[in-house]
Amino acid sequence: MSDPVRLAQRVAELFALSRNEAEQVIRNGWVSVDGVVVEAPQHRVTVEHVALDPAARVEAVEPATLLLHKPAGIDAIDGAHPAVALVTPETRWADDPSGVRLLQRHFHRLTPLVPLDTEASGLMVLTQDGRVWRRLTEDADQIEHEYIVEVAGTLGPYGLGQLAHGIQIDGRTLPACKVSWQNETRLRFAIKGARNGQLRAMCAQVGLDVLSIRRLRIGRIALGKGPAGAMPPGAWRYLPVGEKF
Repeated sequence: MSDPVRLAQRVAELFALSRNEAEQVIRNGWVSVDGVVVEAPQHRVTVEHVALDPAARVEAVEPATLLLHKPAGIDAIDGAHPAVALVTPETRWADDPSGVRLLQRHFHRLTPLVPLDTEASGLMVLTQDGRVWRRLTEDADQIEHEYIVEVAGTLGPYGLGQLAHGIQIDGRTLPACKVSWQNETRLRFAIKGARNGQLRAMCAQVGLDVLSIRRLRIGRIALGKGPAGAMPPGAWRYLPVGEKF
């Protein structure tokens, strides 16, 4: 029996690739061992059948960024019911338009970003990409978020203007934001630098009770719509290569 060797070595020998190229095609899911895709270049093989997908391309291994529709009642970052647990191959949105090939490595070391109240639903970001992490943390206060807030109560004549300009929380005057009615019970907020609980506190100051909050957009990236409608709660999609917040 042959001595075990690293899969990357076997792939390089079989398909006339450099060791670096062999590692790239393995990590990008183009190599199977006895019919099962293996993404680990260090995987040991002996006499198994090693195959390279005919569509394989030698390209850099890119980190993944996933966009999740967090349901209400799920913790965004910290808590007993973290949103990252919802992200599995089975919960990928059927209408994901990204074209990104699903790989097991995309579910490793995902960092959840952009806090969202546990009671709120909507768009959140989980990433392996340090560039995305820096954009959404270091530039957080410059990125506009869009929310739909369902409310109960009566808003006074100047309430909409007060929400957009002049609300104070804990002695801090909040930056101006855009607020409009979507219908009789739903307000649309486009706001930068919102903190946890801020939308509820803002609405309370003008006599409104918040029934639900849903985040639709972070910067230029929205939840997404497909032939069957918007991406449903609990589903996720990839952030396509080249799209930025």
